[in-house]
Amino acid sequence: MRIFLLVLLCAVPTLAADLELRYAALERLVAQQLFTQDGRRYVKGTPKAKCDYAYLEAPHFSAVDKAEGRLQINAKFSGRSSLDVFGRCMGLGDSFDLTIQASPVARKGVIAMDNVQVTTVKDSYYIRRVRQALAQSFSKGFKIDVRDQAKALLEQPRPNSAYQQELNEFDLSDVRVTPDALVLVVEFKLVVK
Repeated sequence: MRIFLLVLLCAVPTLAADLELRYAALERLVAQQLFTQDGRRYVKGTPKAKCDYAYLEAPHFSAVDKAEGRLQINAKFSGRSSLDVFGRCMGLGDSFDLTIQASPVARKGVIAMDNVQVTTVKDSYYIRRVRQALAQSFSKGFKIDVRDQAKALLEQPRPNSAYQQELNEFDLSDVRVTPDALVLVVEFKLVVK
């Protein structure tokens, strides 16, 4: 009888759980993983670069109102693409607000972005180049890893508890956009000791 129960338990597939990640928490997570201490995400150059840099700051996440499954990120862009000529920057540069809309997807255990579109109210040659570069950058390099945060949350010691929890396996298999949060479909194994 014991062997039958053991075989039966091993045959049960792993069940997925929904993890709701509210947009305010997502903003903090992205700030922690992808932005510098001064609140900027450099997409070109470094904080020390005077004439050749580009960064995003103050990202705000929400769902796209009418299109289901799309995430919207409003942010401020500042950048220059110029040369230092006798201590003065000669070339193009601007600072403006932009909106990024993308479809979040689960890819290799992290949140990635597909179908990225970048829009701005202002328009110029420089801004069009920035929009194109940001769309490519977000499609290829923007990844949010939630495993470490899930591990920290699930392994938190409970007061007056005689047990410890350990997250052994974690897999992000799907991402859905809702009006209030990203819903992550995860499969995990939590070991209680």
